[in-house]
Amino acid sequence: MVDVGEKPISRRRAVASASVHMAPATAETIRELPKGDALVTAQLAGIMAAKRTAELIPLCHPLPLTHLDVRLAVGEGTVEIEAVAETTAQTGVEMEALVAATVAALTVYDMAKAIDKTMLIGGVQLVEKTKEPI
Repeated sequence: MVDVGEKPISRRRAVASASVHMAPATAETIRELPKGDALVTAQLAGIMAAKRTAELIPLCHPLPLTHLDVRLAVGEGTVEIEAVAETTAQTGVEMEALVAATVAALTVYDMAKAIDKTMLIGGVQLVEKTKEPI
Protein backbone atom coordinates (compact mmCIF):
# COMPACT_ATOMS: atom_id res chain seq x y z
CA MET A 1 0.00 0.00 0.00
CA VAL A 2 1.05 3.58 -0.49
CA ASP A 3 2.35 5.20 2.71
CA VAL A 4 -0.09 7.94 3.70
CA GLY A 5 1.23 8.27 7.26
CA GLU A 6 2.71 11.72 6.66
CA LYS A 7 -0.39 13.15 5.02
CA PRO A 8 -2.62 15.38 7.15
CA ILE A 9 -6.05 14.13 8.15
CA SER A 10 -8.72 15.78 6.02
CA ARG A 11 -12.47 15.65 5.63
CA ARG A 12 -13.03 13.75 2.38
CA ARG A 13 -16.11 13.11 0.28
CA ALA A 14 -16.71 11.26 -2.98
CA VAL A 15 -19.80 10.83 -5.13
CA ALA A 16 -20.10 8.04 -7.70
CA SER A 17 -22.88 7.02 -10.04
CA ALA A 18 -24.02 4.07 -12.09
CA SER A 19 -27.09 3.15 -14.07
CA VAL A 20 -28.96 0.01 -14.99
CA HIS A 21 -30.81 0.19 -18.32
CA MET A 22 -33.80 -2.12 -18.68
CA ALA A 23 -37.13 -2.54 -20.39
CA PRO A 24 -39.65 0.09 -19.28
CA ALA A 25 -41.94 -2.67 -17.96
CA THR A 26 -39.12 -3.89 -15.71
CA ALA A 27 -38.55 -0.41 -14.34
CA GLU A 28 -42.26 -0.13 -13.55
CA THR A 29 -42.18 -3.31 -11.43
CA ILE A 30 -38.70 -2.94 -9.89
CA ARG A 31 -40.13 -2.73 -6.36
CA GLU A 32 -42.34 -5.80 -6.85
CA LEU A 33 -40.00 -8.40 -8.31
CA PRO A 34 -40.19 -12.09 -7.36
CA LYS A 35 -37.13 -11.59 -5.11
CA GLY A 36 -38.63 -8.46 -3.53
CA ASP A 37 -37.97 -4.72 -3.66
CA ALA A 38 -34.82 -4.32 -5.74
CA LEU A 39 -34.27 -0.70 -4.70
CA VAL A 40 -34.20 -1.35 -0.96
CA THR A 41 -32.03 -4.44 -1.41
CA ALA A 42 -29.60 -2.62 -3.72
CA GLN A 43 -29.32 0.31 -1.32
CA LEU A 44 -28.38 -1.99 1.53
CA ALA A 45 -25.99 -4.01 -0.66
CA GLY A 46 -24.19 -0.84 -1.78
CA ILE A 47 -23.72 0.35 1.79
CA MET A 48 -22.50 -3.04 2.96
CA ALA A 49 -20.07 -3.33 0.03
CA ALA A 50 -18.60 0.14 0.60
CA LYS A 51 -17.77 -0.84 4.17
CA ARG A 52 -15.74 -3.79 2.81
CA THR A 53 -13.92 -2.01 -0.01
CA ALA A 54 -10.45 -2.66 1.41
CA GLU A 55 -11.23 -6.39 1.38
CA LEU A 56 -12.31 -6.27 -2.27
CA ILE A 57 -9.67 -3.99 -3.83
CA PRO A 58 -6.04 -5.06 -3.28
CA LEU A 59 -3.83 -2.36 -1.72
CA CYS A 60 -6.81 -0.15 -0.90
CA HIS A 61 -6.56 1.44 2.55
CA PRO A 62 -9.28 0.52 5.04
CA LEU A 63 -11.07 3.72 5.99
CA PRO A 64 -13.25 4.76 8.92
CA LEU A 65 -16.35 5.81 7.01
CA THR A 66 -18.29 8.59 8.67
CA HIS A 67 -21.19 8.64 6.22
CA LEU A 68 -22.54 6.48 3.39
CA ASP A 69 -25.62 7.11 1.33
CA VAL A 70 -26.86 5.16 -1.68
CA ARG A 71 -29.83 6.58 -3.56
CA LEU A 72 -31.68 4.87 -6.37
CA ALA A 73 -34.16 6.56 -8.70
CA VAL A 74 -36.34 4.85 -11.26
CA GLY A 75 -36.69 6.46 -14.66
CA GLU A 76 -38.31 5.27 -17.86
CA GLY A 77 -36.28 2.14 -18.51
CA THR A 78 -33.48 2.93 -16.04
CA VAL A 79 -32.47 2.84 -12.44
CA GLU A 80 -30.03 5.65 -11.67
CA ILE A 81 -27.74 5.15 -8.70
CA GLU A 82 -25.79 7.72 -6.71
CA ALA A 83 -23.46 6.77 -3.88
CA VAL A 84 -21.92 9.26 -1.45
CA ALA A 85 -19.08 8.25 0.86
CA GLU A 86 -17.42 10.44 3.49
CA THR A 87 -14.52 10.00 5.89
CA THR A 88 -12.03 11.90 7.95
CA ALA A 89 -8.74 10.31 6.97
CA GLN A 90 -5.40 10.64 5.23
CA THR A 91 -6.55 9.25 1.88
CA GLY A 92 -9.54 9.60 -0.42
CA VAL A 93 -12.84 7.77 -0.27
CA GLU A 94 -13.60 7.48 -4.00
CA MET A 95 -13.13 3.70 -4.14
CA GLU A 96 -15.80 3.27 -1.47
CA ALA A 97 -18.25 5.41 -3.43
CA LEU A 98 -17.49 3.54 -6.67
CA VAL A 99 -17.86 0.14 -5.00
CA ALA A 100 -21.19 1.20 -3.45
CA ALA A 101 -22.59 2.36 -6.80
CA THR A 102 -21.33 -0.71 -8.66
CA VAL A 103 -22.61 -3.26 -6.16
CA ALA A 104 -25.97 -1.50 -6.00
CA ALA A 105 -26.17 -1.77 -9.81
CA LEU A 106 -25.19 -5.43 -9.73
CA THR A 107 -27.87 -6.08 -7.12
CA VAL A 108 -30.59 -4.48 -9.25
CA TYR A 109 -29.37 -6.60 -12.17
CA ASP A 110 -29.40 -9.78 -10.07
CA MET A 111 -32.88 -9.17 -8.76
CA ALA A 112 -34.40 -8.43 -12.19
CA LYS A 113 -32.43 -10.78 -14.44
CA ALA A 114 -35.14 -13.46 -14.37
CA ILE A 115 -37.68 -11.12 -15.98
CA ASP A 116 -35.43 -8.97 -18.20
CA LYS A 117 -32.60 -10.39 -20.29
CA THR A 118 -31.88 -7.02 -21.95
CA MET A 119 -30.49 -5.13 -18.94
CA LEU A 120 -27.19 -3.28 -19.20
CA ILE A 121 -25.10 -1.79 -16.41
CA GLY A 122 -23.23 1.35 -17.41
CA GLY A 123 -22.11 4.81 -16.56
CA VAL A 124 -20.07 3.83 -13.51
CA GLN A 125 -18.09 6.95 -12.74
CA LEU A 126 -16.66 9.21 -10.11
CA VAL A 127 -18.81 12.33 -10.17
CA GLU A 128 -17.15 14.41 -7.46
CA LYS A 129 -14.23 14.20 -5.05
CA THR A 130 -13.51 16.80 -2.37
CA LYS A 131 -10.99 17.29 0.40
CA GLU A 132 -11.20 19.90 3.17
CA PRO A 133 -8.52 20.53 5.76
CA ILE A 134 -9.52 20.12 9.36
